[in-house]
Amino acid sequence: MSGILILVVGPSGVGKDTLLDGARAELARDDRFVFVRRDITRPASAGGEDHHAVSRSEFEANLAGESYALHWGAHDLQYGIPKSQLAVMERGGAAIANGSRSVLDEARSRFERLGIVSINADDKLLRQRLSARGRESAEDISARIARASAFQVSGSDVFELHNDGTVEAGVQALIRVFNKIYEG
Repeated sequence: MSGILILVVGPSGVGKDTLLDGARAELARDDRFVFVRRDITRPASAGGEDHHAVSRSEFEANLAGESYALHWGAHDLQYGIPKSQLAVMERGGAAIANGSRSVLDEARSRFERLGIVSINADDKLLRQRLSARGRESAEDISARIARASAFQVSGSDVFELHNDGTVEAGVQALIRVFNKIYEG
């Protein structure tokens, strides 16, 4: 594969889904970039990103069939990046996926070309965003913020994006980072 995998990572509530949705809309006509639709063991109606909802048994069957380029578990859910979603890389393009900080070492060993966008925001803003989306209890929110603070991402393949401004500013910053990664 001559293309590149771009993983977007960051703690819950940092705005990954919002920024990715905005970038997807802005880059819809740019065939260099394809946004991966992940498999998640969460109902499609649960909100958040547009994903392919699968049952745990479907996920396990896909895992056994080696259908995933990367997979991980978090917050009682399973996430998978289907290999079929990475076809753009075969023609030199960039596959952009909402990833996990927990699989970065594995991704680095599997993909010759990898870019990582690490999105962060202040803890106070994370707490506000998590509370506003209404999916987690106060205890769960505190646990997610503690996890965010404890997990740092570093490396020459990491591009930091601090998401504490407007959605539009964040989307434009993310697109600039995608272009920078793609252009190498």
